[in-house]
Amino acid sequence: MSEQKKLSTEQVIRLERELAKFANMMDAVVRIPFTKQGIGADAALSTIPVAGDAAGFVLTCYAVYKARQIGVPQAKLNAVIRLAAIDAVVGFIPVAGTLFDIFIRPSRKALDVVHEHIRTEYQIKTEDHVIHPFLHERLEQKQQHSALWRNPVVAWLWLHIPDLFGLLVLLLIAVGSWFAFSGLWQWYQGL
Repeated sequence: MSEQKKLSTEQVIRLERELAKFANMMDAVVRIPFTKQGIGADAALSTIPVAGDAAGFVLTCYAVYKARQIGVPQAKLNAVIRLAAIDAVVGFIPVAGTLFDIFIRPSRKALDVVHEHIRTEYQIKTEDHVIHPFLHERLEQKQQHSALWRNPVVAWLWLHIPDLFGLLVLLLIAVGSWFAFSGLWQWYQGL
């Protein structure tokens, strides 16, 4: 508990952002727009029998280590460790293990436990540094040098670039599908 009091708000946000970057790489590199659901390195590693699942477990333990740096009590992290162990065991099952890695994301669970802890311990209410950690860090750097980036609309647009890009891709897929099905329908009717 005394270690928690030594950390400043900036230090806690920095450590949580580091954990969020790690969790995003492990569990959500490719993300469904405007959601936290995605696919990451953990699912990719699980396609390598045994070694991939062991590596995923070790990397999740790193997330637990980062959580301990922030001061999260071990009792709160035990559920994350159990989930990581279950993830490693289920990962040995070829297809089911990969699917399990996509939907049961231990690194993201560690991040959720940390975020809940700092909300109560440090009264940090913002989530931007967790949801978009790479973009948030870059935005902070830009905001130090320009008032334009401190504008809330500009900041929101910057932080939601992946979501807006993903939405554009989904829209293009929908339009392309509509044209393809329309062409096929016209071709079918012409027969």
